[in-house]
Amino acid sequence: MSLEPPDHAAEPAAEHADDRGDAAGSPRRLLLRDVRLPGRDETVVAVEDGVIVAITDAGSAAAHDGAGASLEVVDARGALLTAGFTDAHVHTVRTGFALLGLDLTGVPSLTAVLDRVAAHAAAHPDAGVLLGQGWDETGWSTPRPPTAEELERAAPGRRVQLTRVDGHSAVLSPALASLVPGLADLEGWSDDGRVERDAHHAARAALELMITDADRLDAARAACRAMAAVGLLGFHENAAPHIGPEAEIPLVRQAAAETGLRATVYWGELLAVGTARRLGVEGLAGDLVADGALGSRTAALGETYADAGSCGHAYLDAVQVADHVVACTEAGLQAGFHAIGDAALDAVGEGLSAAARRLGPDGSARLRAARHRVEHVEMPSSAVVAVLDELGVTASVQPLFDALWGGPDGMYATRLGPRWERTNPFADLAATSGGLALGSDAPVTPVGPWQARPCRRPPPRPAAPCRADDGLPGAHRGLGARRARRRRRPARGRRPRRPDPVGLPRRADGRAPATPRRPGRAAPAAPLLGGGEGRSHRSLDQRRHPGVSGGDTPSPSELHDSSSAEGVPR
Repeated sequence: MSLEPPDHAAEPAAEHADDRGDAAGSPRRLLLRDVRLPGRDETVVAVEDGVIVAITDAGSAAAHDGAGASLEVVDARGALLTAGFTDAHVHTVRTGFALLGLDLTGVPSLTAVLDRVAAHAAAHPDAGVLLGQGWDETGWSTPRPPTAEELERAAPGRRVQLTRVDGHSAVLSPALASLVPGLADLEGWSDDGRVERDAHHAARAALELMITDADRLDAARAACRAMAAVGLLGFHENAAPHIGPEAEIPLVRQAAAETGLRATVYWGELLAVGTARRLGVEGLAGDLVADGALGSRTAALGETYADAGSCGHAYLDAVQVADHVVACTEAGLQAGFHAIGDAALDAVGEGLSAAARRLGPDGSARLRAARHRVEHVEMPSSAVVAVLDELGVTASVQPLFDALWGGPDGMYATRLGPRWERTNPFADLAATSGGLALGSDAPVTPVGPWQARPCRRPPPRPAAPCRADDGLPGAHRGLGARRARRRRRPARGRRPRRPDPVGLPRRADGRAPATPRRPGRAAPAAPLLGGGEGRSHRSLDQRRHPGVSGGDTPSPSELHDSSSAEGVPR
């Protein structure tokens, strides 16, 4: 269960606890008074040994005191009581580092980013490395990443890495770049300090040597506390060799257990069945990357980016996808892939179909039973959607990506031109037999199920969008949110019925509400989905950053309030 507090900030407190204690064999009972329940008039919920046994009104509540039972009564003071949520895509340790480190989320200009770095360096003179995440240049008047030279001026001689909001590229200071063996010879290195692809992976590997297990556990605990604070009861950890070492997995599980959360762990490594068994993970899925991200122009496209002369980067082909899916299916593991661009999704779709053929006459049924999944699924063709439907593959999506970067004036439109209109077809994906799982991809966007639930596009939109008043499917339900009972695709043109969401406010322009600036920070309780305006950051020392123009603070509506937060890179 999840309690969303009402107007006041105080937590619901125990009214009294029965002093009879636990008699031998007697159940533990909890009575929640003055709650708001979706679509119901009753205000009292009785819980026995963790199971709801009655929902009633205040006048009948006394019948559930239960002789001989240990009773705790909680006055919820009008809080909304819902089912708990599971975030279907989290990087727990990275989210924790984001919460504990340098925040570049929503910073409105290049100058302000460099000022933040300078201030952070001054405040942490003994830190071996300065790590930040969350910068997004698309709204700046100087729309380019920081450079190594600028980082050196902001933090002379310091080891600095600033990771872009999507986690697929970063900028290194000269002092840090010098510690990465052979960096200048790796694919993805740029002389201005920007790294992507192999160079980015090498930089992350070097950083891992500077982080202790104690640091990782502290970060995982911070992330788990943040998730619990916003009503999450579980999460899917999308671990992978290029994100963090295997040693993080038991630390994430420990932090989750300490917080009372359920952690489902995936390991994104190709064909690593033996590793999956040794680690005890649910599958070889999650961030097994078929491509990169749109913001970094590393997502694999069939045609060039509208604002650049490249098509991004593909990391897997259809044969590799098929091999992986067959191996996972035969081993009883979930397979999955990170795929954003249309070319990457075409390869995944082709590979899934090939895997079904290779598995024989019952191959499609075996794939459906295996409950495979694809992460992000931002530019699927109708053919790919049909493959997901036929094979029961879950689309694990991030609605806040669309809220932050979609629309005719958003980053997707800048990168893709008119193709942005075909991104994130949530309604089509929700209608497939595999359905949707909803996640944050934290620290790319904040953990926060109430923020992820609505998804609304400004009209016109060629493909029918999800609307806030439709509600997305019961957010983030377990192990890929598969609806096993729904094997047939609904008739075309009909939207599957969805439960009515409760109290979800809408902005005047019809777009998704703003979201909190940092991962794990709860939205204001009333309205449920609040949001702060973007902050303006004045320069600490304009002379420190020659060549960078100031005064480029956008209006609050232009700021990506919840795009990500700082931390070690994905």
